[in-house]
Amino acid sequence: MVTEVVLCNRNICRDMAVQSWSNILKSSKKTALIHDGKRKIHYLFTDGKEMAEEYDLKTDELIVRKWRHKSTLGAQGQWQVEVGEPLASPVASLDSDVIKENYSNPVFMRKDIKSSFQWRIRNLPYPKDVFNVSVEPSERCIIIKTSNKKYYKKFNIPDLDRSQLPFDCSALSFTHANNTLIVSYKKPKEILTLEQELLKELKTVKDTAGRDGDCKNGKNRNTRKHFKSSLSCCFANS
Repeated sequence: MVTEVVLCNRNICRDMAVQSWSNILKSSKKTALIHDGKRKIHYLFTDGKEMAEEYDLKTDELIVRKWRHKSTLGAQGQWQVEVGEPLASPVASLDSDVIKENYSNPVFMRKDIKSSFQWRIRNLPYPKDVFNVSVEPSERCIIIKTSNKKYYKKFNIPDLDRSQLPFDCSALSFTHANNTLIVSYKKPKEILTLEQELLKELKTVKDTAGRDGDCKNGKNRNTRKHFKSSLSCCFANS
């Protein structure tokens, strides 16, 4: 009986955490821009944090998610990518003394699919049996390491942390092809439900850049152009 009560309490706490994050998303101020085959959404939260997402208009798949936080002094921080290609590094001139990253170094990025969280690490030219990929539930992270000690990576899943969902070892899988390690973690049903509900709401957010062509004079067109340019800055890769 005690065990049943404990499990029940855990389930209640888990549901409350998922609902809490859902409420935070719903209460945020959202701005939409439909452009270049993508639905781009900018979120402004009550605590001042910002989140920018991009969805493919045809597949509804998440392409980009990044965050920006203000410093303790109120200054605007740099965008930090959670999902999508890493932000491009500044281009240095040929005679620059700046140390540049070797292009052959492993490149870690997250690229989700509908059913799973997914990470890709390029430039890993080792056979699959060299890799060991495991879940560490107590540390709430995934660890990648190689038997030849050439690569080690430890990372969390922010989506599970935000909703306070437990890690499941059986949800993890990986494959290797074309010098790329692909790690997949099956999304729990709570996340799938949350994503479906959010996407349904995002589709109702009006494209405030006025893509439907409702501007009837030059002044309105210029206002729309300026707004579109400002919002697009949230999604620039550099």
